[in-house]
Amino acid sequence: MTEPQRSRAVFSTEDFRLIREAVATHLEKVKDAPESTKYANLYHRLGRVA
Repeated sequence: MTEPQRSRAVFSTEDFRLIREAVATHLEKVKDAPESTKYANLYHRLGRVA
């Protein structure tokens, strides 16, 4: 029986920083839209990772 392969990270810490910066920029554009809350929550979650 073989051992399951260990999963590898898809994103690096630097990637999360860049994604968070991109989300912040987009958040400014959609700040009055109903989905802005979803982007704000994503921004904060990404901050916990990076």
